[in-house]
Amino acid sequence: MRPNRFYDVIRIGLVLVGTFNNGRGQIKHTAVCTAPKCGFSAEHFDRSAAELAARTHKCT
Repeated sequence: MRPNRFYDVIRIGLVLVGTFNNGRGQIKHTAVCTAPKCGFSAEHFDRSAAELAARTHKCT
């Protein structure tokens, strides 16, 4: 199996937003927090939804 390849990656604060193709050939967008011990991640079908999740995320 081929590893995920992220493209069109941007950083919004501590959160990275990237686009990738999943194993079924669908295009998905993910938002992942890079803060230590945060663990936030979210997958969306819309790029705008992933960016909104990144903008509204608050590490606790």
